Amino acid sequence: MKYLIGSDIGTSGTKTVLFDADGKVVASATVEYPLYQPQNGWAEQDPADWWDAVARTIRAVLEQSGVNAADVKGVGLSGQMHGLVMLDGEGKVLRRSIIWCDQRTAAECAEITERVGAQRLIEITANPALTGFTASKILWVRNHEPELYARCRHILLPKDYIRYELTGEFATEVSDASGMQLLDIPGRCWSAEVLEKLEIDPELLAKVYESPEVTGVVTERAAALTGLAPGTPVVGGAGDNAAAAVGTGVVEDGRAFTTIGTSGVVFAHTSQLAIDPKGRVHTFCCAVPGSWHVMGVTQGAGLSLKWFRDQFCAAEMQAAGGMGVDPYVLMDKQAERVPIGCHKLLYLPYLMGERTPHLDPDCRGVFFGLSAIHTRQDLLRAVMEGVTFSQRDSVEVLREMGVSIREMLACGGGGSSPLWRQMLADVYGCAVSTVASKEGPALGVALLAGVGAGVYPSVEEACRRVIRTNPPQEPVAEHTAEYEKYYEVYRALYPSLKENYKQLAAI
Repeated sequence: MKYLIGSDIGTSGTKTVLFDADGKVVASATVEYPLYQPQNGWAEQDPADWWDAVARTIRAVLEQSGVNAADVKGVGLSGQMHGLVMLDGEGKVLRRSIIWCDQRTAAECAEITERVGAQRLIEITANPALTGFTASKILWVRNHEPELYARCRHILLPKDYIRYELTGEFATEVSDASGMQLLDIPGRCWSAEVLEKLEIDPELLAKVYESPEVTGVVTERAAALTGLAPGTPVVGGAGDNAAAAVGTGVVEDGRAFTTIGTSGVVFAHTSQLAIDPKGRVHTFCCAVPGSWHVMGVTQGAGLSLKWFRDQFCAAEMQAAGGMGVDPYVLMDKQAERVPIGCHKLLYLPYLMGERTPHLDPDCRGVFFGLSAIHTRQDLLRAVMEGVTFSQRDSVEVLREMGVSIREMLACGGGGSSPLWRQMLADVYGCAVSTVASKEGPALGVALLAGVGAGVYPSVEEACRRVIRTNPPQEPVAEHTAEYEKYYEVYRALYPSLKENYKQLAAI
């Protein structure tokens, strides 16, 4: 029997899953670790915590399952993107990793834009300079910790540090490297022009592979710590969203997924390079060789519903506790009682500013149309509809770019709600399904490992063999027509409020 391992190095913890060649879960283990916030807006983690978690979870799944380590044909790595790991000449970590959600680099983003040029930066890296990306973190360390920067000999991403510990190789792959803002996205290689303009030595960067390529094999030292067999192949793997795409079968044109987690993501596969010149969406190389993905982000998606739950749904939370169910199930039942449009009430989900399509850190949440007729249930449904409209904004940008979407999958906590899935189907005007497996990124990189190890002939064939979807929820024509009226009002609200947001932020 052949087995594959996928490890997903997340922000709250690492989850490792052992799969058989049909994609069935054999064993799973998770280890959590801390997040450090030395100052307001800063976020750091210790790479040693990641490695400890990966080693422990791999050993745990092998021990739980009783699988012979020699039957594990490959290991795939996924993880949080954009984090900066700096090593000295001996391969020792120089400082805690500055991770994706750190916001200290606004000045460095301005420096990058000035050095490269705003339009040129988008042409090469497919994105404007963003505080979350790795390039601005590198410049921050150079500007504020020059002695430490001078000792740096290797720059890695979080999952690629784990690769180094497993294999001794300094390597990355195209999907995760796309989020560093140093990669030539059309060319799928490091950008000599960006590196030269930012004065970053290319020797600091790892070799770039395609996601299913073998990047190294497990060393004797790593084998002793993990229980893996020495020589087990480790493939490129993928950043978390690209890995989730493989784990949900979004690896061919026309396929996309919507994730409603804390933030919301609309992610579409495309075999033709598509870059938004306005920088409203991310274009990254995807885990399928020679293809890309385009991704829109809503900052306050599931966060909006969690905020509403915490502030206004104490009764549902108490009742759910007594019933042993999720409070969101009871909240869905409340929202179902309200008609589309919530008696002419709209919600703008800008609790944390917005990324797509507005690129505005100053915009904030709004209930529009509030009157004495409205109940708590109206506000609840308006939050869900507003988040759905914000996801539609991302879909519209993708359609404007020529990226086709024929089939949509729903993921994340919000994707588990039948009501929310029906809203997505009605507002998008296309069928919305879920996948049978809930393992997402871990399954995705396990499949990539299978391709690298020769278990499957290609990423697409691996997904066709393994990924199963549940019956879709089809759009209801009369619902779609009704939502369209409210979406047109929703779209007009941000332009009307844009200057007011700036005024409010300046107070």
